Amino acid sequence: AMAAAGPARLVRCGQKDELHRSGLRSGAGAALHGLAGAKKWLEWRKEIELLSDVAYFVLTTLSGYQTLGEEYVNIVQVDSTKKRVPSFLRRAVFIALHTVVPYCLEKGLLHLEHELQREADDSRTSQSNPALGLSSRTLMRNWIQKQVADLTEQQKKTVLQIVYVLKQCVPLLHRLHLAVFYISGTFYHLSKRITGITYLHFGGLQGEDQSIRSSYKFLGIISLFHLLLTTGVQMYSFKQKQRARQEWKLHRNLAHQKNTTKEKTTGRHSRCTLCLEERRHTTATPCGHLFCWECIMEWCNTRTECPLCREKFHPQKLIYLRHYQL
Repeated sequence: AMAAAGPARLVRCGQKDELHRSGLRSGAGAALHGLAGAKKWLEWRKEIELLSDVAYFVLTTLSGYQTLGEEYVNIVQVDSTKKRVPSFLRRAVFIALHTVVPYCLEKGLLHLEHELQREADDSRTSQSNPALGLSSRTLMRNWIQKQVADLTEQQKKTVLQIVYVLKQCVPLLHRLHLAVFYISGTFYHLSKRITGITYLHFGGLQGEDQSIRSSYKFLGIISLFHLLLTTGVQMYSFKQKQRARQEWKLHRNLAHQKNTTKEKTTGRHSRCTLCLEERRHTTATPCGHLFCWECIMEWCNTRTECPLCREKFHPQKLIYLRHYQL
């Protein structure tokens, strides 16, 4: 006898598969670490994790076998008709969506963000972010570099904002999907929803206890409320940051205008006669002449007299003027 697999079985299946996948990933990572060293492991760890996940699903799902999680809870994959095992192409698309697409999305967003920020600040090197992994050797990175080079400054700012929004939205999408799964009890993974792969449970009792399904629905509703609350908080925080940024820009522009007008009004009187620049940390000599603190201290290392009137004084007599404006 066969029946649609309930949410409890799907969750246990997913958890068991994740356990075996993480074991395979850590084993492959340890092998690379032992053979090639810590530097290569840090550089290639994301790729090793991807290969481990692909290998796990190729050896099980793509080969026509149950995964260890599916075997653990006695369920089998079926297509949207619920009468046939999913076709080879459908299974291959599921594996690509479940493993390769998330990897490419994460790497693509990281490289794109890094390139846009590097364009804004050329002092940063391509190796500064260890999460990027294969710095300049990947095709993805080279392609992104070419695309970013053709963008205008305004377009770069817009793309950077889109990247930020996407990085915030992807985890929220997964949480939304999980809440929908708790309510409907059908697709545990987004990749299975897209490919239309569902599960049938064979052997044992028909169906699942209704109280379990009700509990999952209640959990789903709570998850949706929590997700809405989180999204609201994030949007409020984002608006606050934007407001703070605008206020800072306004403050900076006003300060710059104030400095320029001050320079125009005071002219050379606010300049240090030693460095011929605007005085920083104004300091007075006992005779009343004003200099930068650094300049007059450097001068006192060789001569203990005023640079302007040649009056002798001890360096201890210098007066650092706080809150002084001229």
